[in-house]
Amino acid sequence: MAFKPLHDRVLVRRVQSEEKTKGGLIIPDTAKEKPAEGEIVSTGEGARKDSGELIAPSVKAGDRVLFGKWSGTEVTVEGEELLIMKESDILGIIS
Repeated sequence: MAFKPLHDRVLVRRVQSEEKTKGGLIIPDTAKEKPAEGEIVSTGEGARKDSGELIAPSVKAGDRVLFGKWSGTEVTVEGEELLIMKESDILGIIS
């Protein structure tokens, strides 16, 4: 990948949402909400304390995460739609 986030930012790929409801109804693309779940593609080197010391990110490439509905900025990198967001926008890691 030709893009690396800076500082405490992360690059996230959204996971695909379900095509059907639990009851078996098919959801058309126009009615789907964008999922708030994704996979970390890459991370920056981390934030810095006031003293200049580096704080390593808590997430790494490959982690599956939840983030806020309106988090991040959508970008297209190498033809793929991704999100750039601050690490603090991530709500948690899914194990």
